[in-house]
Amino acid sequence: MSGNLQFVDWTSGDGIGRLTLNRPPLNIMNIPMLREMERVLEEAGSDDTLRVLILAAKGKLFSAGVDVTDHTPDRVHEMIPLFDRVCAALATFPVPTLAAVHAAALGGGCEIAMCCDLVIASENASFGQPEIRLASFAPVAAVRLPALVGYRKAAEMLFTGDSIDAKDAAQIGLINRAVPSGEFESSVEQMAGKLGDLSAIALRMCKEALRVTTGRWASLADMERLYLEKLMSTEDAHEGLAAFLLKRAPEWKHK
Repeated sequence: MSGNLQFVDWTSGDGIGRLTLNRPPLNIMNIPMLREMERVLEEAGSDDTLRVLILAAKGKLFSAGVDVTDHTPDRVHEMIPLFDRVCAALATFPVPTLAAVHAAALGGGCEIAMCCDLVIASENASFGQPEIRLASFAPVAAVRLPALVGYRKAAEMLFTGDSIDAKDAAQIGLINRAVPSGEFESSVEQMAGKLGDLSAIALRMCKEALRVTTGRWASLADMERLYLEKLMSTEDAHEGLAAFLLKRAPEWKHK
């Protein structure tokens, strides 16, 4: 991998690549970190020896999402398209992607996990999209979540901002399985090894077939426009961010 990496790690061998979020303790994704993720995914995507990519994380949480300071008016028009490109790169990566979620995946952290083909989580993990509490919404989740869990569950998660535990996430189809914390690493390695033993070209063709039947990334551009051109012009969107940064209760104007 060319260049130095500060916020993520990349390793590969025996057909298995591992992209690890490394901005502990919360793995909050800022613009420089997202740039590194985009670069790693672009370069790794051209590696014909890969048969599976694992997305993992170090630290207390899998990821608490995208840095709120990068949602401010001077940065959001760079951050949202960049984050969307990272999510699309995961969803359209040429080989199967496996998210290994050891702890809470919130906001953008939940979105990058749901953009992977497979998700294995520790029973200690949780998943949630709390953006609505800042008078915002999650564009990628609005595209991806209904197809994964159905409209009703997606609407409940996005409207309330409530988190669900890993067992419930497995039950509704948000993740593949929740495993005891003591079995988490071995379960991830077992799944990666199973894929790593298969034909690389067959896996790539299967991934392409799934993209043809389930891909909805064209609508992400519409979500991006809604977020940047409409949501970010509302007073409440700016109030939600300001209240979060100042650690005070928001005062909604409902406009």
